[in-house]
Amino acid sequence: MAARDAGERAARVIVLATGGTIASAATDGGGAVAQRTAAELLKAAGPAGVDVQANDLMKVGSYLMTHRDMRTIAAAVAAEVAREDVHGVVVTHGTDTMEETGYLLDLVHESEKPVVLTGAQRSSDAADTDGPRNLREAITVAASPQARGCGVLISFAGKVFAAARTRKFHTLTPEPFATAGGGPIGRVSAEGVRITTRPVRPDPLPPLDERFDSVRVDVVPVYPNADAALAEAAVAAGAQAVVLAGSGAGNGNHAMLAWVKEAVRTGTVVGLSTRVPDGPVVPIYGNGGAVDLVAAGALNLGAVPLFHARMLLAALLSSGAEVDDVLLAPYL
Repeated sequence: MAARDAGERAARVIVLATGGTIASAATDGGGAVAQRTAAELLKAAGPAGVDVQANDLMKVGSYLMTHRDMRTIAAAVAAEVAREDVHGVVVTHGTDTMEETGYLLDLVHESEKPVVLTGAQRSSDAADTDGPRNLREAITVAASPQARGCGVLISFAGKVFAAARTRKFHTLTPEPFATAGGGPIGRVSAEGVRITTRPVRPDPLPPLDERFDSVRVDVVPVYPNADAALAEAAVAAGAQAVVLAGSGAGNGNHAMLAWVKEAVRTGTVVGLSTRVPDGPVVPIYGNGGAVDLVAAGALNLGAVPLFHARMLLAALLSSGAEVDDVLLAPYL
């Protein structure tokens, strides 16, 4: 696999390992647990023709990730891309919450250097594990001049995705990721990396600080017969913001509408998203629908995927910003 264009000197890529399925193996109890080191992952991946340095940040399944863990990853990535001798960074990560970490990293990434997340759907001790190939390809992407200026990427099963709209769409398939409203921006093959679409990114947010660790943003779904009990409980537990996962194009009901009016009046940020995997929030319906919710003060989160929207509000709130439609506009 070509790791660089002809005539280019060997690139240096940093691999930051955080755990996930790519680092997991079965335990005596039968369940797979993250335990492989970055060095072990690189050995299994084989040579990619790139100068690679590895660092173990943590060993956790991404279903255990906290805001503090994500901030730790963001700080480590920023430190590595600041090095003059580094061309790009790869983060190995569990697929369960890769979309959240990837999007958060993209929000604060201010370098032209590629940052690439990858992982696996099959544990490292599986006969058909996909981790080594995915890691080798991610290193190739991080080393490629074509990936510069694309922000944070997810490289998986030969496809390259922009983190900003990419979600996990399948629990088990070896190709679990898809981009809402679009497709991969490039591919990796034996000939190297080919980027066919370049993402348009807003200006980066300031680096995350300790406030991000404890900021609470909850997600409350809308479904038949739903009342406002979960939303009220979220605020009582300390949520600074609540994202409503509305039905259809962002609809609620009369109970949710009454709650939104009171929550906004008392200072809770309410974001309006949708439980539908693809498509934007569009105020079409009244009578408790999105038209009424937005009029009551809920912030229309547009086509930002549901759990990306949660990360966006958490990052903005932790910076001390007053979140409103004007502040959100560049991200929608």
